[in-house]
Amino acid sequence: MSRKKAAKGKVSSKSPKASPSSGRTAKGLAAAGAPSSALVYPSRPSISNSGEFYDIAFKVMLVGDSGVGKTCLLVRFKDGAFLAGSFISTVGIDFRNKVMSIDSFKVKLQIWDTAGQERFRSVTHAYYRDANALLLLYDVNNRTSFDNIRAWLTEIHEYTQQDVVVMLLGNKADSTHDRVVKREEGEKLAKEFGVPFMETSAKSGLNVELAFTAVAKELKHRTMKEPDEPKFQLQEYVDKEMRVAGCCRS
Repeated sequence: MSRKKAAKGKVSSKSPKASPSSGRTAKGLAAAGAPSSALVYPSRPSISNSGEFYDIAFKVMLVGDSGVGKTCLLVRFKDGAFLAGSFISTVGIDFRNKVMSIDSFKVKLQIWDTAGQERFRSVTHAYYRDANALLLLYDVNNRTSFDNIRAWLTEIHEYTQQDVVVMLLGNKADSTHDRVVKREEGEKLAKEFGVPFMETSAKSGLNVELAFTAVAKELKHRTMKEPDEPKFQLQEYVDKEMRVAGCCRS
């Protein structure tokens, strides 16, 4: 067995059951609170072979329809590369680790890439329970993938822990001629469900690093926040960083 598979935090293979008494609403998906399954290990060595050390670790999942670019987004973030051309869709679950410097802490993100096909959905459900954050993707060139976001948010609401961080990403935003979903539509839907939003492109790298950094900052602040420290505003941080970088474009 590899070190990755033997790592602490391995989840059960049983699908979690919904909790009808939780009383959560769609807007409650972005509610504040310390992630209950965050792993805090001062100076603990990374699971990866990089030899890096980290202070705290979080589990992040990439979800959305098949073909929206989840794997490409992960590869762009982890390796700085783009998977050009056609490739085999993700089957079931795969994950990679990356250690980031967030403020004065080393944060390890264990990023789980999930299959979007319906036949693998029950497998994905089993991994929702202890996820600290989910990046929910749609393809701005695929109207169906956007229309299915409501169903994905309902599913996330049913299977995840109450304080999970959810961010909506409109991916493949580098395309201009094939776009069928306007940025304003994504912003409107995100506001309806009370989740942060941005557009990304695994091909050009647009906002890819920012998406993961913003989520890591949110999780770190929730876990390590001092009593008198102001609450971290994820969407405000994203908007500010995009303005500074000049990334606010369709």
